[in-house]
Amino acid sequence: MKIDLSKNGLQYLDNACSDDRLNVWHISLLVAITRLAYRQNEGRIIRVSRSKLMKISHIDTAPTYHKYFKQLQNFGYIKYVPSYHPGYRSTIELL
Repeated sequence: MKIDLSKNGLQYLDNACSDDRLNVWHISLLVAITRLAYRQNEGRIIRVSRSKLMKISHIDTAPTYHKYFKQLQNFGYIKYVPSYHPGYRSTIELL
């Protein structure tokens, strides 16, 4: 299901920014994810790679990336579906 990211994407980020549990690294990852969604013209399911998300979010170390990415899943912002096939990217669903 596609959603209008111009309005809903901004509302999604506004909700995240008002959540006291999130810090700058969480927000940076969410901005990177929504940026990829815009580029892919997708609304809810985004194809991602760790290296691309790390580059866009300016997170330089894998442990930092994994820590905050996992917390976003636990907080209910994203649902991550890994792909173990080299020809297919993993996906993230915005919740």
